Amino acid sequence: MPYVEMMALPVREKDLAAYKKLVRGSAKAWKRCGALAYHELIEDDVKPGKVTSYPQSLQLQKGELVAAAYIVFKSKAMRNAAWKKFMNDPFAKGFSPETVPFDMKRMYFGGFKTLVQF
Repeated sequence: MPYVEMMALPVREKDLAAYKKLVRGSAKAWKRCGALAYHELIEDDVKPGKVTSYPQSLQLQKGELVAAAYIVFKSKAMRNAAWKKFMNDPFAKGFSPETVPFDMKRMYFGGFKTLVQF
């Protein structure tokens, strides 16, 4: 079954156009590196919770939006190989906290095994 890399991060509303441009390049790079599919998402119906929520987990600040993405791979081994390729891809070489239009320190990500697929 597929293996999925998921991530969530805060994006400043004023930087949304720059972020969209960045993730279009990211999608192409991930596909070059072996991803089967890449999906980038932006909040639509995301509210702070009483105990926890996306805004709380990302320490969302005024003027920021929740962005999320998931990347699908054939297997965990393919995902691990793709990460190595991605980190050496020319696109990823320009990544730094100073140049990306989001707060990398509040981004979180991880790999997930597929439990159910239909």
